[in-house]
Amino acid sequence: MKRGVVKRLACSVGAAVLLCGALSACVGPLIVGGAMVGGTLVAVDRRSSGAQLDDEAIELRAANQIRANLGTRVRVSITSYNRQVLLTGEVANLQDKQRVEEVVKQVDNVHAVVNELAVLNTPSLIDRSSDALLTGRIKAMLLDTKDLQSNAFKVVTERNTVYLMGRVTQREADRATEVVRGVPGVQRVVRILELISEQELLRLGTVPAAGQPAVVDKPAVL
Repeated sequence: MKRGVVKRLACSVGAAVLLCGALSACVGPLIVGGAMVGGTLVAVDRRSSGAQLDDEAIELRAANQIRANLGTRVRVSITSYNRQVLLTGEVANLQDKQRVEEVVKQVDNVHAVVNELAVLNTPSLIDRSSDALLTGRIKAMLLDTKDLQSNAFKVVTERNTVYLMGRVTQREADRATEVVRGVPGVQRVVRILELISEQELLRLGTVPAAGQPAVVDKPAVL
C-alpha cells in the first residue's frame, strides 16, 4: 500500500476512534449527524448552501421532536442530505418505528424519509465503535479512488450495513458501490442517491441546480 494511502487511512481511522470515545459521553440516545456549513465545504458540496442549512436544521429539529414524542426509549441517528432523511438506529417495536417516521415527516423542508430503523436491542459501545471504524476505512478508500470525488458522498454505517447518500452520476454510484463492497467488514451496501447526468455534473458550479427526488436502491445482501 502506498505511503499516502496509509497516511489517509490512519487519519480517518484515528478520527473514528476519537468519535467512538465521545459516544460514551453522550447524554441522550439520539445521534444527530451534522452537515458542516460554511467555508470550503459549501464551495465544493454539490448541494446548494440553502440545502446544506436546511439539512442541518432538519437533523436538529427531528432529534428534538423524536425526543419530545418518544423520550429515551429509542436510539435514532438522523442523516439529512438535500432534504432526504435517512433514519438508522434501534427501536423497541414496530409501532415506535412507524411513529418515528411520522414525526420526522412533519419536520419543515423534509422531502422524503428512508426508514432503516431496526427493531432490536441497542447495540453495545463495541458494536458502535466497529461501525465508526468501518466508516473511517470506507472514507479513506473513497478518498484514494482517483475517479471519484469523495466529498460527493455521505457515508453512514449501522451494524456493518453501509448507506451511501449524495448527488452523483450513475457512473459514480456504481464505482463507489464497487469500492465500498471491497472494504472488509461490509455486509450490505444501500444506496440512497440522487442521480444526476454527466452533463449536469459538468454544469455544476458552487450552487448546484435543483435535483430530482432521491433514488433508493432496494437493500441487497452482498
